[in-house]
Amino acid sequence: MTPFRLPAIALALAALSACGGGDSPSFPTLDGKLPLVIGHRGASGYLPEHTLESYRRAIELGADFIEPDLVATKDGELVARHEPNITATTDVSIRAEFASRKTTRMVDGVAETGWFASDFTLAEIKTLRAVQPAAERDQSQNGKFSIPTLREVLDLARTEGAKFNRSVGVYPETKHPTYHVGLNLALEDRLLAVLASYGYTARSSPVIVQSFEVSNLKYLRTRTAIRLVQLIDADDVGPTGNITLAAPYDKPYDFAVAGDPRTFPDLVTPAGLAAIKTYADGIGPWKPYLISSRQVDANNDGKPDDLNGDGLIDERDRVLLPPSDVVKNAHAAGLFVHPFTFRNEARRLASDYKGDPKAEYRKFFELGVDGLFSDFPDTAVSARSQ
Repeated sequence: MTPFRLPAIALALAALSACGGGDSPSFPTLDGKLPLVIGHRGASGYLPEHTLESYRRAIELGADFIEPDLVATKDGELVARHEPNITATTDVSIRAEFASRKTTRMVDGVAETGWFASDFTLAEIKTLRAVQPAAERDQSQNGKFSIPTLREVLDLARTEGAKFNRSVGVYPETKHPTYHVGLNLALEDRLLAVLASYGYTARSSPVIVQSFEVSNLKYLRTRTAIRLVQLIDADDVGPTGNITLAAPYDKPYDFAVAGDPRTFPDLVTPAGLAAIKTYADGIGPWKPYLISSRQVDANNDGKPDDLNGDGLIDERDRVLLPPSDVVKNAHAAGLFVHPFTFRNEARRLASDYKGDPKAEYRKFFELGVDGLFSDFPDTAVSARSQ
């Protein structure tokens, strides 16, 4: 593989972050510091997600944190995969020796068919190779990289951080905690044991743990001082910019199991944020909760207008709405805000941004977010410096 050369802008920003340089822009963050750039599944816009190579690239591009989603193997090891169902992100479907492992499981109330990490030992997982699940992105690295364990990700963050003389944090997500409990593979104590072996037990540790569920975060709060983040999801955005809800993206799944009527939008009300503050340090909302967008129907024909005339209706045909009060209210509650997910592809950008992903980052930085998850960390770092 051709050696990757770190862009000058990333080097400059890394040095600035390390030494706390005085010429950096000011941001209305909770603590007044630079907003964090979190490498979403590594640098997943460039390389297959959740691989050491993707995480390394994110660090090289200036990410402050790298994000491993965690699932458990049959023998209880924590590995980095976006979902327990590993069909879309590995080459397992073309591995004849594992053909009989294909099955159907219920994940958060939804039947999924494929191959699941919990049916493989770590040794078996290590024989698989990662693939790029997004068809629009580079497929040339498929089949080259293995599936890392949490320990390998933590080791990488330390060694690469030492190389660049700066702290590199790790931002693990406990994926589908209730599902894992049902398999007798609960994630929380396994995660804490690994983190403790690295000395990561304090709020100041270079680790932030996130979850879409609530009860496991509350449990973690009784066991650790490490920073915790409540993730906040939704199903989609409607024509007028309204958040739409549909299971399983309507509420934390442990709420669904418990019969709790609250939904994700309830968590970003002032009362909901106050409740989150009792067990977490920040929120990770889907970005439309902060700045949404709407479709346009100027001719009143009942159909969204194709603003750019490309024959498609996507984000490029939406216009931004004024920001919500979620960041302001979260900060008032003492919570930091790390929205997800920022991507470079033009079809994912509202018309206001004119195809420039940096314009979107700047909009959110000006709003006061304390960090954000990006598939393209170099673009986020560059926008942060402007």
